[in-house]
Amino acid sequence: MKVFKNAIENFLSKEKIGRCDFHTHSFFSDGVLLPMELLRRAFIFGHEAYAITDHVSASNLDIIPKLTKDCELAIKHWGILALPGVELTHVPANAIEEVAEQAREMGAFVIVVHGETISEPVEPGTNLNAAKLSNVDILAHPGLLSKEEARLCKQNNVFVEITTNPSHSITNGHIAKVGLKEKVSFIQNTDTHKPTSMLSYSQGEDVLLGTGFHSDIVSKILQDNVRSLITKIEDKMF
Repeated sequence: MKVFKNAIENFLSKEKIGRCDFHTHSFFSDGVLLPMELLRRAFIFGHEAYAITDHVSASNLDIIPKLTKDCELAIKHWGILALPGVELTHVPANAIEEVAEQAREMGAFVIVVHGETISEPVEPGTNLNAAKLSNVDILAHPGLLSKEEARLCKQNNVFVEITTNPSHSITNGHIAKVGLKEKVSFIQNTDTHKPTSMLSYSQGEDVLLGTGFHSDIVSKILQDNVRSLITKIEDKMF
């Protein structure tokens, strides 16, 4: 664990943060690349922090130690802050707390919950139950996010995702509108499943500007919010 702690401290000491992504997939779920190759491509593409958050439920949490091994190698040899994580996907809403706790105990640095995107039959109540849990780091592509869900995300320090996944990004404008009113902490991720989905820092800025955020909020999302997310993860893990 020391390698991760040192890498996090080094990351947080940076004056300005470069490109980061905290929601991606390897072939341990439905991505196309080995975790190590995904991290290599992320590093070459200019990422300074990168989390692999493969789809999990109670049946396959054993991938976490496997991801951890490649993340440790990437930190040691390339200097990228590589973090093993999970995306709790179609987990019954009332089981999210239990499975999130199990994932954290098994070493998941980043816990993402697959939110109620309008393109999939996610169980109603998923957003709400995830928003209630400080152990959840990111509520991904939450679809028609409600005021109450956004308020709880703010209260429990759950970051709300603005995604570039084509099937989930349709509701980004709605998420931004509701989230801004409730002052949630946004995070911009790609939900990458293949290397062509990776974004540069400037492309990430463009996505947020296109969603309707003012430039000062865009900077806050890509700088301050990323620092806050990493600080939260550090506090949870150490």
